Amino acid sequence: MVVPVEQIEGVRAAHARLHGTLAGLDDAIARRPSRLPSWTIGHVLTHLARNADSVVHRLAAAAEDRLVEQYDGGAAGRAAAIEAGAGRPAAALVADLTNADAAVDQLFAALPPAAWERPVLRSGPAGGTVPAARLAYSRWREVEVHHVDLGLGYEPARWPDRLVELMLPDLLAGLPGRAGRTALAAWALDRGPAPRLTPWD
Repeated sequence: MVVPVEQIEGVRAAHARLHGTLAGLDDAIARRPSRLPSWTIGHVLTHLARNADSVVHRLAAAAEDRLVEQYDGGAAGRAAAIEAGAGRPAAALVADLTNADAAVDQLFAALPPAAWERPVLRSGPAGGTVPAARLAYSRWREVEVHHVDLGLGYEPARWPDRLVELMLPDLLAGLPGRAGRTALAAWALDRGPAPRLTPWD
């Protein structure tokens, strides 16, 4: 059994960087638009907190050899929870997120090694299951990507090299479905413009 030590440490460090960015966040900043369409900074922070909850929810179930959905109520429940929490005061947004992140870090440290190999339900339209260890990587990616989406000065150039190394194969494999194979091939061969990508999920 393989405990994802590198990814766990990546998550812990990503949480710390994010919390540093949020020091001094006030209500006016929390209401600003983020880099994500129709989402404020409050929406992004609430999403990150509920995603952290979903990691804990699925890993705790894996420790008991059970499978549970990522979000109560599925995609609609996820969207409703984000919308309900997005307009809270900045202090409440930050406290919610830091507490949710602490719960992730604590469970990562305490999870029985055998649980990391058990299946958890995969998020997104692909469905199916993945080993629980995949959640450490996915949380790391989630925090780093949405840290950029906040638009508060953290940029992709600061992403850890190792995370980029892990992300790229997945992202590249998904490009034909997001851009169209011919358009993608033409661009890669410098025979056409960069194709428009459908949203990543």
